Amino acid sequence: MVRAHALPAEAVGAACLGWAVTDDVLTRDGRLLVRKGARLDHAALAGWADVSPRELHLLELADDELHEDVGGSRVARAAAGAGLRVRGPQQSRYDLVADTRGLLRVDQARLRALNRIADVTLYTRLDREPVEADSVVASVKVSPIAIPEARVAAVEDICRAADAALLEVVPFHSKRVAALTTEPLGPADEASLRAAIERKLAWYGASLTDLRLVAPGVDRVVAAFQTVLQAGNELVLVAGGNPIDPLDPVEQALPSVGARLAHRGAPMRGSMGWLAYAGAVPILNLTASRMYRGTSMADVLLPMLMADQPVTAEEVGDLGYGGFPGSAI
Repeated sequence: MVRAHALPAEAVGAACLGWAVTDDVLTRDGRLLVRKGARLDHAALAGWADVSPRELHLLELADDELHEDVGGSRVARAAAGAGLRVRGPQQSRYDLVADTRGLLRVDQARLRALNRIADVTLYTRLDREPVEADSVVASVKVSPIAIPEARVAAVEDICRAADAALLEVVPFHSKRVAALTTEPLGPADEASLRAAIERKLAWYGASLTDLRLVAPGVDRVVAAFQTVLQAGNELVLVAGGNPIDPLDPVEQALPSVGARLAHRGAPMRGSMGWLAYAGAVPILNLTASRMYRGTSMADVLLPMLMADQPVTAEEVGDLGYGGFPGSAI
């Protein structure tokens, strides 16, 4: 167990090597010699004659304890999965930084378990959040100057308790994307829709290969689907249609191109929409061109699809936490 010592500055010497100070140690002229929480090393003791005289509080760590910098580094490295690098320490805090633009995945159950271990904190951005390269997505802090190594080992066990990492950034893929709309759009609205879709796709590194205005009618929609699927598009966006109408021609066309409806709606604002798959190709309904009029289910599912993440019923159900009011890129 850590031992606390109160010593006058002039009594501190070689016997105190490795002890940690609980406050900043300043020289007589006000310069910082040793920052709060740091351990005394030979360099600090070499300049000790200039220390401002006062009582100092120091902590002597036991053999089974780790300094906060060491403990924090071990926690950060255990938590960081693919697409993340560890930066720090900065005042004993370690940041996890995204190596690439991508989708942040957080194992929330393991994160909660980790933060129930005393004196260790790991705080993150939201699961499924699109993040920029070089952005900080999480931080680790060991609160006291010294922590029992057993606690750090318990955290490492939690981080390694599953095949997937506790935290990772999954990169987006440069997909070929086609879009269809059954809405009657004039030239200005068509240009607006195209610009909005291209802007959103460009952020993911994807490209819009085709935008088709399709007159309502099952046969016409089937033909349009067949054209864009045979062209090798990896994602199809559908603006328009009526997702609450079982006779809607867009939805009626799905079986004819071998597509199955995977999900309808989501627990969030802008929930009217659906996701289908034609083989491995997702078909995402934007509902009344909401892609450029506001936030919708499509805005939340699109990052997952761009990162090739499985959109399961459980994933969609989890969107209810944080589903109000939602945010768009």
